[in-house]
Amino acid sequence: MIFIELDELEYRIDQLRRELIQIVKTTGLNSRETIYCSRKLDQLITIYQKSSYNKIAICC
Repeated sequence: MIFIELDELEYRIDQLRRELIQIVKTTGLNSRETIYCSRKLDQLITIYQKSSYNKIAICC
């Protein structure tokens, strides 16, 4: 398992979101590239949400 800081994860999510927007503009919503990038973004967001939840749960 790879551990990264939440700040780094937020940065990577933001960059991938911007990339996804550009891909959609050039290839459309249903292209393979769009779907692939969207899935990667979903995975990062899920990791972020789980990490944020665990950090809050540990602190309280």
